[in-house]
Amino acid sequence: MPLPKEITIAASSRARYGLGRFLLLGTVLISVAACGGAAATPVPPAATLAPTVTPTAAPTRAPTAAVATPTTAPSLGLVRPAGAGTVVAWGDDSAGQTEVPAGLTGVVAVSAGDDFSMALKSDGTIVAWGGSDDPAETKTPAAATGIKAIAAGSNFGIALKSDGTVVGWGDNTAGQSRPPASLKSAVGIAAAGSHAIALKSDGTVVAWGDDSNGATDVPSGLKSVAEVSAGYDFSLALLTDGTVVAWGDKFPTDVASGVAKVPAGLAGVKAVSAGFVHNLVLKSDGTVLSWGSNSDGETKVPAGLKALAVAAGGNFSLALKADGTVVGWGGNGSGQATPPSGLVNVTAIDAGGSHALAIVAQGS
Repeated sequence: MPLPKEITIAASSRARYGLGRFLLLGTVLISVAACGGAAATPVPPAATLAPTVTPTAAPTRAPTAAVATPTTAPSLGLVRPAGAGTVVAWGDDSAGQTEVPAGLTGVVAVSAGDDFSMALKSDGTIVAWGGSDDPAETKTPAAATGIKAIAAGSNFGIALKSDGTVVGWGDNTAGQSRPPASLKSAVGIAAAGSHAIALKSDGTVVAWGDDSNGATDVPSGLKSVAEVSAGYDFSLALLTDGTVVAWGDKFPTDVASGVAKVPAGLAGVKAVSAGFVHNLVLKSDGTVLSWGSNSDGETKVPAGLKALAVAAGGNFSLALKADGTVVGWGGNGSGQATPPSGLVNVTAIDAGGSHALAIVAQGS
């Protein structure tokens, strides 16, 4: 699937987008992607953090989200429900990414890539679909069992196992689907574009894959990380003190967006979700803030929005509300920012290139 239809980029200079939602996909009860969100509280009047930042709710893709630790929710846009559920998908279906397999139940986490989708079941197995451009991205390896979290990149996937190791599959042109052999004690993961990130139990971060724009240049001395989220060619880390660190995205046309520059004074963050060239963060008071490219309105958070989770996609954004409904805004060329009518009882969300996924409480 091409990049979000509303986004035009020279294919020769940028690889395909994939929002790998990190997350410790053991993501927590309607918590926010990557960090595990808690119930939101009344949101104060909308305000501006930076020229392109406005407050509201927040991740998965997310990511979560995105990523979180085994005891928290995923980053990038994902959230882990208290119980298993079914999956609803909408948006671009050019590669079959919204064609949820019949009979799929027992899902505890979802992750949306560029043109494929993944679901993690309560038994620790993975189900993947879509990806007609590169079938390998949906062919999970035999080693993908006992899984605690999943993250979809552009056209590759990674999974966190219960023993703290990470496995990958799909495209490996930049080494993105081959985690470092020395990687152990991982508690959260994130993937997007052609790079991946792992959060370790000691609060440090390891990144691998394409580094042409600095996406894997983890800042020296970075520690006390609670969650990670991967954008197209940049990365985010949520620290335990509620502040955010960003790096990467040195691509000339994106530098001006400031997507890898955290707004001054940003604090009190509970979850982060990195999109194509924009970010969403969920604050402890339930408000959502966004910054980066606003070419399609993706950073214009709806006024008064309260959220439990957020997910940043290609050029659109999603937020999960406390009442179990989903709100979307930004690019909508494939209907990706318009959740299906009647969608309720949602416990987790994630956003991909031009499609979205949601987990609906089983039996609802």
